[in-house]
Amino acid sequence: MAGLNGPSWRSAVLARLTGEAGRFLVCGGFAAFVNWAARIALSSLMPFEMAVVLAYAIGMTVGFVLYRTVVWTDHEATLAEQAIGFVLVNGLSAVVVFGVAIGLRGALETLLGSGGGLVDAGAHGVAIGVGALANFLGHRSFTFRPRADRA
Repeated sequence: MAGLNGPSWRSAVLARLTGEAGRFLVCGGFAAFVNWAARIALSSLMPFEMAVVLAYAIGMTVGFVLYRTVVWTDHEATLAEQAIGFVLVNGLSAVVVFGVAIGLRGALETLLGSGGGLVDAGAHGVAIGVGALANFLGHRSFTFRPRADRA
């Protein structure tokens, strides 16, 4: 057992998680921004609901590439397994994000009246944030689980 000044299993786990979590936040934040910005652009071409779904797919693609190459580089699963896991984890999150975006939009419109783009942007932004923790845990534990010899 390490002394008080030496490394411990807790500090090693915390350092690994902090680095991982930090990279996830930066990469996930960028992917979320792409999702959010794409929805704004797509809303000029299609209904809000369709724009949310398509923007989510765009952000999800950006997230997969960044998570695989920046956040979790030492993974056990093959590219195909990761892609399937990523789609499953994000598919569950997409249902939540869609439901929160639509529900919150309706609630905000009831409270504030039709706020147009600001209500849509706010509802969608909050909805994206709701899925972040679940995505981190799902991808860390399932999609990009560490190799067994390094866990």
